[in-house]
Amino acid sequence: MKPSLQLRLTPQLALTPQLQQSIRLLQLSTLELNQELEQALSENPLLERLDDPLAECVRIAPNGGLDQERPGAGSATSEAPPGSGDDAGQDDFPAASEGGEGEPEGAWDAAESHGTDWSGEGASRGEGDERDYPQLAAARTSLRDHLCEQLAGMQCTQRDRALVQTLIGALDDDGYLDSSLEEIRELLPPALAVEPEELATALKLLQSLDPVGVGARDLRENLLLQIDHGEAARSHAAEVVRIARAIVDEHLPALAAHDFARLRRALHCDDEALRDAHALIRRLEPRPGAAFGGGEAGYVVPDVIVRRGRNGWVATLNPDVLPKLRINDAYARLLKRNRGGNGGLAGQLQEARWLIKNVQQRFDTILRVAQAIVDRQRAYFSHGAVAMRPLVLREIAEALGLHESTVSRVTTQKYMLTPFGIVELKYFFGSHVATDSGGSASSTAIRALMKELFAGEDPAQPMSDGHVAELLAEQGFVVARRTVAKYREALRIPPVAQRRAL
Repeated sequence: MKPSLQLRLTPQLALTPQLQQSIRLLQLSTLELNQELEQALSENPLLERLDDPLAECVRIAPNGGLDQERPGAGSATSEAPPGSGDDAGQDDFPAASEGGEGEPEGAWDAAESHGTDWSGEGASRGEGDERDYPQLAAARTSLRDHLCEQLAGMQCTQRDRALVQTLIGALDDDGYLDSSLEEIRELLPPALAVEPEELATALKLLQSLDPVGVGARDLRENLLLQIDHGEAARSHAAEVVRIARAIVDEHLPALAAHDFARLRRALHCDDEALRDAHALIRRLEPRPGAAFGGGEAGYVVPDVIVRRGRNGWVATLNPDVLPKLRINDAYARLLKRNRGGNGGLAGQLQEARWLIKNVQQRFDTILRVAQAIVDRQRAYFSHGAVAMRPLVLREIAEALGLHESTVSRVTTQKYMLTPFGIVELKYFFGSHVATDSGGSASSTAIRALMKELFAGEDPAQPMSDGHVAELLAEQGFVVARRTVAKYREALRIPPVAQRRAL
């Protein structure tokens, strides 16, 4: 064939930068959205956030003095008064939340005592000064500090104290000694000539500290330390303590499997003594350092709040997660006076407008999807998870005229506050389970019903997966035994053998 040049017109769909930003913002969680906005605020001077916690600041007043802004007054550049003749207010955008309602270094040094500051600086403050300082949460004592405080008051040699400090530095957050004594000894400088017996003595000193069980190298050693030196064993008879110690020392796998018949044969005891020994072991702490955990608990802030109104359940946006954005008024007036004179600021102005519009559109879409979910799951908000109906993404997408991928982005990492707690929007979507009447039920409702059945079972005779399937069939739900086992594992309920009690 002879080569030739041809000109053709073909339609092609291209994603504009504005549409790409809208899609990206839609799939972000609330935390990720705030991080995105903080980055945009730091890069674009034309963008302002009215709900910035640092909005209350000191600015230069027109008379040259300092003027303290009122909380919520906005940024340092105030808006022009009405009737000033400047129409720069056209560049002000409404706040996006208008729709919402309501081994350590120095291990060989002497342990310093944690004394009190006697300088008297704190005593010089008057009572009226207390309101000038925020009330901060008290710092939690770490496990390492707690142990070092006790070590400072112990009667031991300087060398032993330094060795115990070394072992304290090798503890994990749960209070266990991760490394063996031989490994720790190899890490020490050879010039110190530390003998294995010295480390063993230091370990004994460490294990004598509070909390009981700290410094153990495994769960068995931890539980044995608590049985021998803890308060839990002192309220039990000597025979019960002996049986509990034998179980922890030699039969922990059998106890984990609830193989009580094997334990009775191995320990030559009756059911009552075995039951008391089991209760004693359950009172022990498997993680002795858990009370000194460093991390603060994380909390989920809901994006949508559902309340009962006059016409039923209504979804509203949470005003606490809605950012209040607008265009900087001073820069907007500058651009109006110098049209075409500053291309860089003009581009940033357009980017700021896009961002404000896309953020508003993001929350509008979340609210639409949330209300559509509420309209189809009204029985859940009135009766709980057992009344959940089957729901798929396609049903919401067709009702709102959206694509399934858009609904998937909206329901991922977005949370709703319901009368039964905070749940992810994905929670309302479940597969279909057939019923005897030819209808269908939600798998979420089946799991909730199974949870109630397992909660009401006899611990001495727990129900098997087959028995649960039969009970569900009596209520009209066609569920196979394998499906029951899958749902049970999803609910983190152990199998029947591990739920059996004496």
